[in-house]
Amino acid sequence: MVMTTREELESVCKRRGFIWQSSEIYGGEAGFYDYGHLGARLKDSWEEQWKDFFLSLDQNYHLVYTPNILPYRVLESSGHVEHFSDVLIKCNRCGNSFRGDHLVEDVTGESAEWMGKDEIKNKVEELNISCPDCKGDLGDAEDFNMMFEVDIGPKGERKGFLRPETAQGTYMNFPREYRALRRNMPFGLATVGPAFRNEISPRQGVYRMREFQQAELQIFFIPSIHDALFEERLEEVAYTEIPVMRTGDDMKKMISVDEIKDLPAYYIYHLSKIYEFYKDIMEIEGDIRLRELSSEERAFYNKIHFDVEINMKSLGGWKEVAGLHYRSDHDLSQHQEGSNKKMSVPADGERKVPHVIELSFGVDRNIWALLDLGYRTGDRDWLTIPDKLAPYQVAVFPLVRKDGLLEKSEEVFNKLNTKFRTFWDVSGSIGKRYARQDEIGTPYCVTVDYDTMEEDSVTIREIKTTEQIRVSITQLEEILQKLTEKEKLFDDYMG
Repeated sequence: MVMTTREELESVCKRRGFIWQSSEIYGGEAGFYDYGHLGARLKDSWEEQWKDFFLSLDQNYHLVYTPNILPYRVLESSGHVEHFSDVLIKCNRCGNSFRGDHLVEDVTGESAEWMGKDEIKNKVEELNISCPDCKGDLGDAEDFNMMFEVDIGPKGERKGFLRPETAQGTYMNFPREYRALRRNMPFGLATVGPAFRNEISPRQGVYRMREFQQAELQIFFIPSIHDALFEERLEEVAYTEIPVMRTGDDMKKMISVDEIKDLPAYYIYHLSKIYEFYKDIMEIEGDIRLRELSSEERAFYNKIHFDVEINMKSLGGWKEVAGLHYRSDHDLSQHQEGSNKKMSVPADGERKVPHVIELSFGVDRNIWALLDLGYRTGDRDWLTIPDKLAPYQVAVFPLVRKDGLLEKSEEVFNKLNTKFRTFWDVSGSIGKRYARQDEIGTPYCVTVDYDTMEEDSVTIREIKTTEQIRVSITQLEEILQKLTEKEKLFDDYMG
């Protein structure tokens, strides 16, 4: 049975060392979370797989890192100072603050994130919504800018903000990287790092935080010049089926990429690659959809916008974890105007501002999705995570701590630990050790027993079925390599 409540999943995450609320000993602060030793391993593995996958799509896609603090002028030009806000409503009785769209969503069950201040106000009045905490009357709706302002300089003479997204730092680097990459286009700049948003009332755990991790790839290109290149790449994935939910549809459909005629090649190609990442790396298929946002839902600068949504039981259904945005030339044009520095490049006999395709992933949301979809309870509690992402890929046990088995198991551990994320556990009964590894998602357990001392062989136990096979120690590393890389299935070794 799949675990269904957030409270159950959070309890396991705390007990085993994945995720918990930050500053817990002081009562914690909403919107801030810590990753424990297992959560950090899982997060690092996910980020490495993300970088390996998306940077390999083109030799001209590169990783950059930019500061967490941006000057005021940068975010003024980007529009964040004026427009980066949510609708805030305060209770007239208790004074607590709420996000207006959340108040509407809790009553209607439908997304209201696209609604503006006036629409939220009218909807709250129409539905006669009162304060969720004290049932008092709610005040007027107002715009609340979510950025954290900071002082720069010893006397705070300059203003800045903690970056609300990683993308803006990437846009600052466009002109310099364009020259450094010898003016070769298209090119992509990826970055993985923290972003900060002063959420009005963060809820749903790590799904909505005030400090969170993003993984984003901005691809710069000139449509009139590079359309043909992306048409060629689209041929590579033409018969790939992806689960899309177009505007106006009430359910997702598996559609072959070559059947989508109304979207440009550069967009469909990257949409199919995003799904490939979820299918092959995160091993998610049935509980995922690529949902197209309507013009009312998406930001005005996004000409095309699909969200990646995953059906998470602990969060009550379909939740956004990533997105693909066609931002046209909006971002570079804004910064060209604000900085008085050219962002245009020679193209078609004139100068043009490049367009941008943005692949944006919420790292924390994807980690939670893995935990949500992977945890199972029943006869045993166990977590299934893809081998490439698991905090530990292999655990090594001695059957007992005597007769040379302890020393032999340490020898096996030292051999495997150079190739795999490996854990050595010698505490408790063998059954308890299996149970501990099941609950943290270790896909393979290797046990050193008395036959090992005579035959130089060990058992490998697989987490999903709990089946075991016996293999020679000389073949152990090769077999585990093939299993973790999905070159072989465990059943292939089952005699």
